[in-house]
Amino acid sequence: MVGLAAIAELFGGNAGIEELEAFYPIRRDCLADIPKTRFRPRVGKTLSARRWHAAFSEDGHLDIEKVLRRIQRGGIHPSIKGFVWEFLLGCFDPNSTFDDRNQLREQRRERYAMWKTECQNMVPVIGSGKYITRPIITDDGQPIEGEDCHVTSAVSDKKVAHWMLFLHQIANQAKLWDILAIYSWVDDDIGYVQGMNDICSPMVILLENEADAFWCFEHAMRRLRENFRCSTSSIGVQSQLGILSQVIKTVDPKLHQHLEDLDGGEYLFAFRMLMVLFRREFSFVDALYLWEVMWAMEYNPNIFSLYEQPDAALDSNSTQTLHAKELKRYGKFQRKNLQNGHVDKNCALSVFLVASVLETKNRQILKDAKGLDDVVTILGEITGNLDAKKACQNALKIQDKYLKKAKKS
Repeated sequence: MVGLAAIAELFGGNAGIEELEAFYPIRRDCLADIPKTRFRPRVGKTLSARRWHAAFSEDGHLDIEKVLRRIQRGGIHPSIKGFVWEFLLGCFDPNSTFDDRNQLREQRRERYAMWKTECQNMVPVIGSGKYITRPIITDDGQPIEGEDCHVTSAVSDKKVAHWMLFLHQIANQAKLWDILAIYSWVDDDIGYVQGMNDICSPMVILLENEADAFWCFEHAMRRLRENFRCSTSSIGVQSQLGILSQVIKTVDPKLHQHLEDLDGGEYLFAFRMLMVLFRREFSFVDALYLWEVMWAMEYNPNIFSLYEQPDAALDSNSTQTLHAKELKRYGKFQRKNLQNGHVDKNCALSVFLVASVLETKNRQILKDAKGLDDVVTILGEITGNLDAKKACQNALKIQDKYLKKAKKS
């Protein structure tokens, strides 16, 4: 008799579809609007629950090299996705024990509870299962009266007022709203920016405990927060757009020149792709698959130390020579950068993914794009129809091509 664990691993065809639908249920009235999902858990490729648990030693040390190989080949099974993400995003050190991580998790839950209480004292609706949908104070800090008035007196503290002014813009799902409201209080330098909900919502779905979901999101934002830093004179992904321009100019000068002629040499049409990591260009399931493959490929084994003890940790941008055994603990993308001495932090895998998308539409853009609106329309046609696995494979090929040509020049 075949056990449930074996059945869960032997997906394929309709069985795989049904399994994914069980983890990510979709309302029947929305089925027609959902893009086709290309990701399927594959035996021998996808990181299964059984292989994940087998990658830990008796006291809890994780063989991250083995895990990365499996993720880069076939993604992560939905049943363990949230737990694996915590390691990929640097929430936990693979060299830690079960006891170490349990202690750290409890400390983080306590810290989140403290922040939540602090926010509740200012706006009691936080944690109530409800959320705010309209402004609660005026620009000068005066409470806006009404049946659901949440502020009873004028707000003079600039940080508090700035936080309160944006609460009504946060996503309208209670748990997600709470996490984003508290994050915008803790990271007041960035605050809340539209698009953060696209990054946070999968964490809320994958991790049952609200505090754990918060910390997973918080660590994702350590990588992405500069994407959301916008002002009247600059946008957060401007540096990445500059790198994208260099990449296309290097690997496909004809396409770059055409975009230049259309006044698109700044590549602003790629703004959303980079800001929210293609969340709108792929189906929900494929977007999650894309993210975890990207994070595995960009993985730096020192990421936990860099976040927790930045002064004592090995510099992630170091060009020092690493032994082959050490290099295997890095993701494919990061490994190639280290081997080629390429250390620009803005030269992320997401930049090469955009380049991959542009390359797939190369002929159409050269033939049909007579203006930037045409470029936007052509790229808009791919929304929900991209194949995440092929996009990643093509991105790595473009990275190879770019590094070789950049080295020669």
